[in-house]
Amino acid sequence: MTLSFATIADTRCGVGESPVYDETTEQVFFVDIPACLVHAVDLPTGQRRSWQFESEVGSLGLAASGRLMVALRDRVILFDPRSGERQELCTIEADRPETRLNDGRVGPDGALWVGTMDDRPQKGPIASLYRVDPSGRVERKIEGLIVSNGLAWTADGATMFHTDSRGQWIDRWRFDPRTGTISDRRRIATPDEATGRPDGGSCDAEGFYWSAGVSAGRLNRFSADGDLVESLPVPVPFPTMPCFGGPDFRTLYLTSLRGSHPPEVLARAPLSGALLAAEAPVAGFASWRFLDT
Repeated sequence: MTLSFATIADTRCGVGESPVYDETTEQVFFVDIPACLVHAVDLPTGQRRSWQFESEVGSLGLAASGRLMVALRDRVILFDPRSGERQELCTIEADRPETRLNDGRVGPDGALWVGTMDDRPQKGPIASLYRVDPSGRVERKIEGLIVSNGLAWTADGATMFHTDSRGQWIDRWRFDPRTGTISDRRRIATPDEATGRPDGGSCDAEGFYWSAGVSAGRLNRFSADGDLVESLPVPVPFPTMPCFGGPDFRTLYLTSLRGSHPPEVLARAPLSGALLAAEAPVAGFASWRFLDT
């Protein structure tokens, strides 16, 4: 299996993350964390828009109303890309300057799941994973994390995957889509640096978990039991998160980062920080939406 990527948006993101495909508008939304930006690409026309925020933008998700769930440094807002209106939903760890919100996704339960990360140079297990329901109620679900990442669910909503990019593990949970209850935690993989430190993730329609191997320039496809069934090179050294989209959900979109790497490294990888796309060998499925209506 090979992937042939094309550039969709040469955004030169410092840390591009959290791509989400909206099938109702045929747009891909994604963020540049340190630039405090949300980007949107209209796929039929190629037109690009961007919105600036007052802090780092860790991640985003779709809402039933057509708005976006945007995780800023220490709070979650509802953002309407049509009008620009912004509404605060909740704060998370606002009293802890050493952490910030990171990877987040809307789950099959219609709630936003979003984790924090230790934002200090010397990192420790001080972060957590949270569930935010449509009323704005915040519930801590997992503690003792370093960099919460890699949230994804299988198409039936019954299995959740979650990673810690610095613990360097991938966990599988049983998930109840009615209540958002998680149980039966199992560590299915502990990828090393050469295989690819697990960053953002996504599930395909067959129940396999795709993990961006940010340290290895690869996309890794794992079975639900943690078997590495494919390890695919990508044209950027630091991929951050895949997502499925397009009319039949057979396009694989990929964000990446430029970071603070030396110019000679980036000269060898000019697509770093761009949004890329490739024809996927398997189909994905539509993202769930936050139940704000």
